[in-house]
Amino acid sequence: MLNTKLKIKVCGMRDPANIQAVSALPVDFMGFIFYAKSPRFVPHKPAYMPQHIQKVGVFVNENVETIIDTVQAYELQMVQLHGDEAPATVQQLKAHGLHIIKAFGIDDAFNWDTLTPYVPFTDFFLFDTKSNAYGGTGITFNWDKLKSYPLETPYFLSGGLALTNVKDALDFAHHDARLYALDLNSKFESEPGIKNIQSLANAFTIVQNEQISSR
Repeated sequence: MLNTKLKIKVCGMRDPANIQAVSALPVDFMGFIFYAKSPRFVPHKPAYMPQHIQKVGVFVNENVETIIDTVQAYELQMVQLHGDEAPATVQQLKAHGLHIIKAFGIDDAFNWDTLTPYVPFTDFFLFDTKSNAYGGTGITFNWDKLKSYPLETPYFLSGGLALTNVKDALDFAHHDARLYALDLNSKFESEPGIKNIQSLANAFTIVQNEQISSR
C-alpha cells in the first residue's frame, strides 16, 4: 500500500526568486548545498528563505564545527551528509540535537552492512546512484536493489528522478512504506540551481493524484 504521507524534497536551491516560486508548491523539504565543487553551491544566505518548509543543508566531508555554524546561520532544520563521513562524525552531530540524513551511493554490489554503524545516529538514509563524484548524477540506480534493504530506518530516494519515472517511484512505494520521501533535483531544472516550476508542479500533480487514488 502506498505511503500516503510520502514526502517531497526539492534539492539544489540557491536563487531567491526561484526559492520563493518553489515555496508556493507543497514541498516538504528544501535542500541547500554547501559543497563548493557543486554547481548548486550556496556561497551566501539567499535573500529569501522559506519559513514553512524544512530546510536541509547538504554537506560533503565538512568538519563538525562548520556544519553547526552553517545550521545556525541559515536556520536549517536538517543536515544531509553526502560524503564519506564516519559514524563518529554523525554521532557528534547527532549529539548537538541535529536531525541527520546520511546519503549512500547504491549499485548492485552495495553491501547493506555498511549502514549498520550509522543506524543509532541517523534519522533517515538517502539512497542515490553510486558515482566517483559527490553529488547527483541525474541517473537512476536499479531500484530492485532496495528490495533487499534489511533495516527499518526510513529513506529518501534520489538519483535521476524525473517526470518520466515519478509514477514508477510511487508504484515502488506501494510495496515499501520505509520509502519516506522523493528527492527531486537536476531533472527538474532549466539550469543548475534553477528549478522549472511547471515541471515540479506536474510532478506534484502525479503524486497527489496517486495518493488520492490509493485511499
